[in-house]
Amino acid sequence: MPHLNPEERRGSAFTWAFILNISFTVIEFIGGMLTQSTAIISDAIHDLGDSLALGMAWYLEKQAGKGRSSSFTFGYRRFSVLGALINSTILVMGAILIVVRAVWWFFDPQIPDAKGMLWLAILGVAVNAFAYFKLHSSSNLNQRTASLHLLEDVFGWVAVLIGALVIDRTGWYVIDPILSIAIGIWIFFNAQKNLRKSLQIFLQGNPLSIEESKLEAQFTSVNGVNSVHDVHLWTLDGEYHVISLHMILEKDASREVIMGAKEKVRKICLDHGISHVTIEAELEGESTAPQIPAQNG
Repeated sequence: MPHLNPEERRGSAFTWAFILNISFTVIEFIGGMLTQSTAIISDAIHDLGDSLALGMAWYLEKQAGKGRSSSFTFGYRRFSVLGALINSTILVMGAILIVVRAVWWFFDPQIPDAKGMLWLAILGVAVNAFAYFKLHSSSNLNQRTASLHLLEDVFGWVAVLIGALVIDRTGWYVIDPILSIAIGIWIFFNAQKNLRKSLQIFLQGNPLSIEESKLEAQFTSVNGVNSVHDVHLWTLDGEYHVISLHMILEKDASREVIMGAKEKVRKICLDHGISHVTIEAELEGESTAPQIPAQNG
């Protein structure tokens, strides 16, 4: 088997997930009409939305693999985060719609063909679980978010499977909306966490895994460094972190001391997983670069 780099593996996983999801959506529409199940037809519409979301995530993931250009000097890595942001929003909205649909069942209950639902549910669990395991192990935020769509479908079909068994044995139809409400709440809880992470990246917040105060304390512990200021720390896509900073050295610091301090500060950044480091060295008493002014609220 040929060795695939991380980008190729991610692309292959998205290909599998997209093809499986769109193919099964067609099966759902046909099966929903044959079983006269509004629940399955509704899920088919939901899966069609998932397929479109996966297709978009797949495209944005491919864009994210491009190198830098004159328009995007950091490259296209944020396209991946854009996919995660859009998909997280779709998941949150989808979870709300699932709960609303389940609550509406109590006002307009539907009685589907339980045996037909059962076979479709078994197939649904198998297909979506396979696609989910293709994506879920990635550290990439876009893929993790896309995998949530598939995990949502797995649990949705598990609910349909349990509901079909209960309906077939007992005629207790209310199990279906109860399970749907529980799944919708679970999806909402997980999706909103990914949505907040995506927004944190887009708004150029600090990487959540790095404490800036501890980082600055390590900088000032370096021999010759009196203080640091104008520190800006952000992440392009949740994996590739960037920092720029000004460090103040003693007024009579030699070139060797300055270069040594830069190297040690750069090493500290790399130890914290910060890949792109920009350091401006200044001597005590020199004029410093202007700070970003605070806005008066």
